[in-house]
Amino acid sequence: MSTTTHGFKSSKQDFTFGPWRVTAAKTHIMKSKDIERLAEEMHMPSLPEMLFGDNVLRIQHTDGFGIEFNAVDALKRVNNMQDTVKVACAQEWQESRSDFEEHAKEVVKRYDWTYTTDYRGTLLGEDLQLKVSPTTERIDLEKLKAREQIMFFEDVLLFEDELHDHGVSMISVKIRVMPSSFFVLLRFFLRVDGVLIRINDTRLYHQAGQNYMLREFSTRENQVSALQHLPPALYTDPNEIAQHLSLKLTQCEKLELPEHKPTSEPSNTPQ
Repeated sequence: MSTTTHGFKSSKQDFTFGPWRVTAAKTHIMKSKDIERLAEEMHMPSLPEMLFGDNVLRIQHTDGFGIEFNAVDALKRVNNMQDTVKVACAQEWQESRSDFEEHAKEVVKRYDWTYTTDYRGTLLGEDLQLKVSPTTERIDLEKLKAREQIMFFEDVLLFEDELHDHGVSMISVKIRVMPSSFFVLLRFFLRVDGVLIRINDTRLYHQAGQNYMLREFSTRENQVSALQHLPPALYTDPNEIAQHLSLKLTQCEKLELPEHKPTSEPSNTPQ
């Protein structure tokens, strides 16, 4: 299904495999009046320039539980990172951009102007939900490198902002479905020119037949001054620069699938 609005092609794709359905919806940027209303609700003085409020990647089981990735929930996790990192970064940024200093000072007090988020997805389901617990088990990335048919692939942008032409802050989510598994990468990428590069990655992996998914969250970050030995062209390529950033945090979780509730057995409850 696709529609065209002001020359922009919207699309919604559904792909079913086993008991799972993947929905990837991509549509136009939120209208300014909707952005203003949302900013008010979220107590933020401004939201990213390009906010795709209706874009979503959803993975849902036939029993109703699952996980999805959307822009609004990603923004709700802004400000939950450590203030010290945020403020230190802001001060350096102000010093490097004296022309913008007054505005930066005013903004920094009120919200994280970099829109850094540690969002890892939104769990779906009411009675039945994935059960999250810490684990030492890791995603086998070598296994993912094996050549396997890709049955479905999609890349969904949730938001992007050019930080008043001083860098970029963006978050997007990719999924690929293979015959034996599916793999999701949710990536937040921040580049503040002359100051810092940060990547927050959430990887989600599920192998067919297993009763759980693995979710790994990582933060990588460096001051630009520590990356000056690298070609500047790498600064704008998240895939390339990620390999050169220092790992600051890793958290691994197991997302256990809830047990099926029997529906065909006779009920003993009085009617």
